[in-house]
Amino acid sequence: MAKRELFLRNMHILNKLKMGPATFEQIDAYLKRQSEMQGYDLNISKRQFQRDLQDICSINDIEINYDFKLKVYAINEEELSEVSKRRMEALDTFNALKMAESSFRSIQFEKRKPQGTENLNGLLHSITNNLRISFTYQKYWEDEITHRTVEPYALKEFSNRWYVLAKDLKDGQIKSFALDRLSQLEISKTRFKPSKTFDINEYYKFCFGIISPTDHELHEVILQFDAFQGKYIKSLPLHETQQVIVDNADEVRIKLKVYLTHDFLQEILKYGENVKVIQPEILIQQVKATYKNALKQY
Repeated sequence: MAKRELFLRNMHILNKLKMGPATFEQIDAYLKRQSEMQGYDLNISKRQFQRDLQDICSINDIEINYDFKLKVYAINEEELSEVSKRRMEALDTFNALKMAESSFRSIQFEKRKPQGTENLNGLLHSITNNLRISFTYQKYWEDEITHRTVEPYALKEFSNRWYVLAKDLKDGQIKSFALDRLSQLEISKTRFKPSKTFDINEYYKFCFGIISPTDHELHEVILQFDAFQGKYIKSLPLHETQQVIVDNADEVRIKLKVYLTHDFLQEILKYGENVKVIQPEILIQQVKATYKNALKQY
């Protein structure tokens, strides 16, 4: 069996099961349709299907269970890690791009600068093995290019950009560095002892975006959206602490617990007239001041 066909078959098995539980016959029919669409032989026997399930579990860390009562296969959502979810999304995108190769009119890309993802593997290797790294870096708001030597702790994604969280050896502070502003990455052989107190999930638990909580106060925020915008807010929460406290035909009101960083203020402002800050007062005043300053431009 060609490796490409094996890869595509496993990917389409996952796609079918992402739509919901399915019998072997339903999965087999789905694979036959995909074979016709893509020009590959993705047909499968039940014995090969069982081997594919083992491959999917071992390679992608995605467990597929069989319900003997309903006679259906289903992805074990409870055991699905965030990495596995993102891996499935990446497979979907990869397959779509392969299908679109023959026609540039079938897919439109967002025009943007490279994200610096060519350094992801090197950075992850450095983080995993506690190796110091050095690179040149240019901030968005400065013309000067600086040379940094850091101890990398973690990678973080935000707003379609990747960042490396690291302790800058110049001042000992933990900082975030955007990968698209980072160049000439060098991985040293010098090892460092990882911080026993730094946990990226705890560090950003009440943050929105990439700005650290340093010098910011934690607040309980209540936001009111119109009913239409509220549907989007419910389907794609602003933050993991989000709770819906009012949901009716007129409004959707949510409660968050976050630091009032610049990233969070910018997120509120992008909703314009469709959102109203109920509390805290300090955020209300920040929004008012921003709108007043904006009006001075006209």
